[in-house]
Amino acid sequence: MRFRSPSLAELHAFAAVAELGSFSAAAQALSVTQGAVSRAVQRLESELGLALLARGGARVTPTPDGAGYLARIKPALDTLERAVPLGATQAGQPLRMAPVPSLYARWLVPRLPALYAQHPQVKVEFRRWQHDDRFERDDVDCWINPKPAPHSRWPEGVVAQYLLGRELVPVCNPARAARLARPQDMLQHPLLHHSAHPGDWALWLKACGMLAPPPRLASGFDLAAALIEAVVADMGIAVVQLCLIERELASGQLAMPFGGWVSSGRGFYLCRRAERDGSPELHAFAQWAMAESRRWRRHAVGKPAGT
Repeated sequence: MRFRSPSLAELHAFAAVAELGSFSAAAQALSVTQGAVSRAVQRLESELGLALLARGGARVTPTPDGAGYLARIKPALDTLERAVPLGATQAGQPLRMAPVPSLYARWLVPRLPALYAQHPQVKVEFRRWQHDDRFERDDVDCWINPKPAPHSRWPEGVVAQYLLGRELVPVCNPARAARLARPQDMLQHPLLHHSAHPGDWALWLKACGMLAPPPRLASGFDLAAALIEAVVADMGIAVVQLCLIERELASGQLAMPFGGWVSSGRGFYLCRRAERDGSPELHAFAQWAMAESRRWRRHAVGKPAGT
């Protein structure tokens, strides 16, 4: 028996492009290359002898023939999807995440083996984080973003769950720390800072009872990783997020000259679009990340400064 219907790969490729509006978005959704999607659609158009997609503008749209064909095949494709057994493994459906680089490299990546051991069905694919991202990308399922300021609001339609990162602590080279008897002594040393948050030093000093004029700051760094490396190199003292310096504290490269932390009111949040149904992989990751952040706070975070 000779089948007249096109292959499922061709039908899925066409339906994905028609619904998502671009070949790249369809490729991401289908976990294949953009070229594979393009070739599948071309084969389908050749087999049918119809132009199914208008490729002219910024968004790919179905032609009248394409819209009619999509309406006829979509119910069948949906029926096939529903026919998959509930317990069947869905290969090739990674969780696509765009995490801010500082937390990604220093806190999340070292914990990925634990995530995969607990949830072997979850596989994370990391996408490039963008500072001005408005959570509208089709190639990302969730984001880990820093909150810009304590009272800033997330864009409408974004669900954000706090993970960690509000705790700020002063750190320096251990030899320098040994020369500091009181918090006031730090003012005699170069005060390094994150250029996006120059007020962090004033927050910590205020918590220690130092209400004098704002301190004179030394070099500023636009990346948390660069700021931490500068402190390791003994360029001065910095106030940094406690969750980003686990490795340096454990190895003895850095020391906290004084106990206690102060809240920045910011921190890192797991974000997703409210209108997108979260996949089982996203829900599993969210539960794991929340539990892991609580565990970290119980073991790593002591009392606030000034208490």
